Amino acid sequence: MHAQSANPASEADLEVLRRLTSSRYTCRAYEPTPVPNDVIERIVEIAGKTASWCNTQPWHLLVASAQSTERFRDALMEHAAHATGVDSDLPFPEEYRGHFAERRRDAGYRLYEALGIERSDKERRNAQSFENFRLFGAPHVAIVTIPAELGPYAAVDCGAFIGAFLLAAHAHGIATSPQAALAQHAKFVRRHFGIGDERYMVCGISFGYAQAGHPVNNFKTSRAPVEQIMQIV
Repeated sequence: MHAQSANPASEADLEVLRRLTSSRYTCRAYEPTPVPNDVIERIVEIAGKTASWCNTQPWHLLVASAQSTERFRDALMEHAAHATGVDSDLPFPEEYRGHFAERRRDAGYRLYEALGIERSDKERRNAQSFENFRLFGAPHVAIVTIPAELGPYAAVDCGAFIGAFLLAAHAHGIATSPQAALAQHAKFVRRHFGIGDERYMVCGISFGYAQAGHPVNNFKTSRAPVEQIMQIV
């Protein structure tokens, strides 16, 4: 029995999806130009079509304007420079093992290589890591939260929403940086923006227009092959 051939419209959709998923990357150097509100709204509208358990749609974005982002950036850098440990709403992994650790190391080494940072140069490595709290110079940041009462499956649904947001932004020519690093300081972030304890912070997403030509934006992480992430039985 032969598989049904895809029609031209389907092939066109598949090609667009392949191109978007293959070309999207985490931006780490931004232009200061703000993104128009109507563009942000279109991106969120597309991401809002994401499926969720019982259609609960548990995600919520607090999007900071350019001025609000600048105030937050200054406050976050000051806080992160003196904070110790992780103060997250959701538990962070205690450690990475096996191929999880290998993928994490590989991503770090590729990043440092793109920036000309030697593996032994701890000072520059730490400085690059701290760029997370400078939001990589992005003009906007979105704080992603879920209702605390809905539990871990709300975070699962929210992850799908985040993925859709990243692709929708990329389709609009907007670069993004999904940042779990901000969630290390979730309680500080929520206090800064007046987000109550009834919501958990999942991550932050810095976004704006990519700084063309910056070497860090030529860096892309690798992806595991299909046979490593799927089993047919």
